[in-house]
Amino acid sequence: MKRLPTISQYEIFKNRKRILNNPLPFHNENFEKYGDSFRVRTGVTKTAVITRNPKLIKHILQKQNRKYHKSPLQTVDLAKYIGHGILTSNGKHWRTHRRMVQPAFHKKKLQGLLGTMLNAIHKELNRIKPNKEQDVFPLMGDLAFQVVAKSLFSRSDIQEDMEKLQAITQTNQKMLIREMRQPYLKWWFSVTGMIRKHLDLSQEGQSLLDRIIEERILSGKEKDDLLDMLLKARYEDGSPMVRQQLIDEVLILFTAGHETTSNALSFTLFFLAKNPKAQQIVFEEASQFDSENGDIMKHMLQLTYTKQCIEESMRLYPPAYMIDRVSIEDDEFEDKIIPKNTLILMSVFELHRYRNFWNSPGKFIPERFNSENKKDVHEYYFPFGAGPRMCVGNNFAMYEMILTVAEIIKKYKVHTSLDDLEINPLISLKPKVVPLRFTNR
Repeated sequence: MKRLPTISQYEIFKNRKRILNNPLPFHNENFEKYGDSFRVRTGVTKTAVITRNPKLIKHILQKQNRKYHKSPLQTVDLAKYIGHGILTSNGKHWRTHRRMVQPAFHKKKLQGLLGTMLNAIHKELNRIKPNKEQDVFPLMGDLAFQVVAKSLFSRSDIQEDMEKLQAITQTNQKMLIREMRQPYLKWWFSVTGMIRKHLDLSQEGQSLLDRIIEERILSGKEKDDLLDMLLKARYEDGSPMVRQQLIDEVLILFTAGHETTSNALSFTLFFLAKNPKAQQIVFEEASQFDSENGDIMKHMLQLTYTKQCIEESMRLYPPAYMIDRVSIEDDEFEDKIIPKNTLILMSVFELHRYRNFWNSPGKFIPERFNSENKKDVHEYYFPFGAGPRMCVGNNFAMYEMILTVAEIIKKYKVHTSLDDLEINPLISLKPKVVPLRFTNR
């Protein structure tokens, strides 16, 4: 890996403002210049490998996953704000808690939450203002947050608490991005008290969750929601999850669970607004979906084209646009030695738009994901990651997105005046603004 083309620390510093604002064009320029993998020097002795090579990505995430851990970017930097849950931990700690959390997201368990999801979706969609241009991104953010909140807590009297928690997670994310993209200023963030201020905010959010969890335990009531499932989870010795760990897992479900979904929904609605033919097919399909009667799961699984539109949207704008790993022992890939402690950043964004693997990669073509074509794309498509650490909530997110898109398009035609979206790559890939106009059908 040391023989890869290397971008100097000076070059990084020279482009610091571009990288802080949006590193993706900088990445693309260097992929086009140097090939599928290159190194960046992030310090006097520190380097990172950035790759879009699908074979290397599968090697790291699947075939040799035990030789790689999540990097300190997540296990230290992100964890200090959202705790040490399954998203931000490694090794035995991760395996133990993944095993405990996984059953809560089994398809049969999720089937029981579909009604709760739909109720939360319907309530939030009442905020759509027909015949008036509206930024749909904050609306989808609130919707996704409320779906997670209701699925976790089955309560309607904690709106104020949830809004406070949402504000805290968004504020802390902005701070973390500054730390990650401006590592040379970490000393300044520390001495000025900026990091301490955001850590105090994180503690406030954890205290809020602790109170809600305590109220559930004292009530003695079973709600059959995600919190109940986590409270019933047991370690191998039969003991329940310790309180701090429970808070960490719940906080991560909020942070990861609502954000990636709201991003993907916003992008999908934009693409449907830009593609009336695709929108019409979704409408015809959704018109057959009766969310008020019958088996929601059975009906939802018939919304195949709606799902294809979401999958294609996540190809073009994958919420988890960059995946990080660090090698915990020496490894070998093809003719390259990967030494222990090599930081590797895998660009899902670049892979999903790589012309070597996708025809017309910049175009929105949902048919790529129909049953005939889908088998050809799985080698180059990682919207939820891959391997043992694939997102535990991928089915939850997909069900929520299918239901939301179907309910919107069934009721409204969606239009936009924008030719293209401006993106905002933070921890996940966000749009800056998504102005849409809804007209009643």
